[in-house]
Amino acid sequence: MPDRRLSSSQRKTDFIPVPESFFTQALPKVQDLAELKVVLYVFYLILRKPDHPNFITYKELKAESCRLSAELGEETFRQALDSAVEHGALLHSTLNINGMLEDVYSLTTDSRQPSTINIFVLYEQNIGMITPMIAEELKEAEKIYPPQWIEEAFKEAVTLNKRIWRYIARILERWASEGKDSGEYKRDIKKDDPDKYIKGKYGHLVKR
Repeated sequence: MPDRRLSSSQRKTDFIPVPESFFTQALPKVQDLAELKVVLYVFYLILRKPDHPNFITYKELKAESCRLSAELGEETFRQALDSAVEHGALLHSTLNINGMLEDVYSLTTDSRQPSTINIFVLYEQNIGMITPMIAEELKEAEKIYPPQWIEEAFKEAVTLNKRIWRYIARILERWASEGKDSGEYKRDIKKDDPDKYIKGKYGHLVKR
């Protein structure tokens, strides 16, 4: 009889842990099979990169899920994605990434990292009173970036005595576009005029 035993390399399988929040928050809001497939793929693509921010761009999603897009068809794929956002299974934002406006999709909660200090507490402790406009921007940042990134960005700004939200937001944006540990953002921020981010074409997107 042939030897049906599998080698160790054949037995090895990579697993993506699906967080409890998927079953308690996302899944109950999904309406049909196409939407479920898209939501699962977004979870898969984000959770397999634990050191990256809690989002994926539409371009990345299309490139990584080409088989799923082909199976569903472009129109159905986009409708399923829009439905997932409408039903609250996914979150949608628009970010300025490397000078380009990008549609980004994120999880309803980031279960990859342990809880850290609340972003509102960080702001009040290090900057001051929270205005309604700033509150909305903080909520948006909390959806997109890992909690540890937010805490470290505040620490970076405090160390440099840059206690303004737009400076912290710029750190987070650079980490998202260039890599948190690249070091490039530090050199570029030192050379930049911080006010140019609220005066330029995309100034309305820069968090104050």
